[in-house]
Amino acid sequence: MIHLTVVLTVRDPADIAFVRSTMTDLGRLALSDAGCVRFEVYQSQIDRRVFFLNEIWQDQASLDAHRTTTAFTETYMKSVVPKLERSPHPCDLLA
Repeated sequence: MIHLTVVLTVRDPADIAFVRSTMTDLGRLALSDAGCVRFEVYQSQIDRRVFFLNEIWQDQASLDAHRTTTAFTETYMKSVVPKLERSPHPCDLLA
């Protein structure tokens, strides 16, 4: 299994609603990708500019395939990522 947490911080507070709406839609789409075990999108209650993606993929091939989808390449990478700071964290599941 591939466990991935991505921290997204929106640069301009005016973009928060766009990022929230778009990431909600993209999260739903990702769940239909082959090999997607879990795809959760969270927004911080402390700093509304901060979002967390918690993803679990069956294997690296599934994650790689997800990264070729139109939702990822066109919407996420071209429309969302330019609006934020992004910090991906591949993780080890401990418990």
